[in-house]
Amino acid sequence: MAFDKNRVSVVIPAFEEEKTIASMVSGCRKYSSEIIVAVGKKSRDKTFAKAQNAGAIVFRDDGNGMGSGLMEGIRKTTKEIVVLIDADASHDPNDIPKLIEPIINGKADLVIASRMKGGSDELSGDFSQLMRNIGGALIMLTINYRWNVRLTDCVNAFRAIRRSTVLDLGLKGKSFDIEQEMVMKALKKKYRVSEIASHEYARKYGNSTINLLKIGWVFVYRLIIDLF
Repeated sequence: MAFDKNRVSVVIPAFEEEKTIASMVSGCRKYSSEIIVAVGKKSRDKTFAKAQNAGAIVFRDDGNGMGSGLMEGIRKTTKEIVVLIDADASHDPNDIPKLIEPIINGKADLVIASRMKGGSDELSGDFSQLMRNIGGALIMLTINYRWNVRLTDCVNAFRAIRRSTVLDLGLKGKSFDIEQEMVMKALKKKYRVSEIASHEYARKYGNSTINLLKIGWVFVYRLIIDLF
């Protein structure tokens, strides 16, 4: 089936990513006719203006966290398929066609861009990255055992999902745990979840806002409350 960008919305959560947001909007525009950028309420750089100048629909989130802003952006979409992608240029928009292909072909409802299959510049690094990788692997092992699946990466932000599916999940996560929650609730409701290989690049500017010591417990809590 031919690729149709008019069936695809892209939602990009962004917090002080003024150096990369315009290029991400431009890269996604080749594959989507509706690009929505959720700028963090506390973001103080030029991310909002640069996203707007690049032609995206832009709004400031409610300040309650990335997950909250992401859901607000999803609710603003109007297309059949929603692609979620980070603003820091760690994901390649050119992977969007193969990301949505299983959905277009009726083989999946949620497709994750797996770093375990495509590689990641952050799979090796400092102690914090090592702990994130170990924690993610343990969570993934638990999810696979619980639902008898063979997924490799439940927390990568780059993914595609049917709009009807994501709105049916009743997602509550306010933080980065929304990505894990999305996978678990999709499996719980018997939606089809699959993966494609996609390489994750190291962010070009700045540092990640994810502090494992501060929010690591959120992923464990999410695992416990949504496992059954």
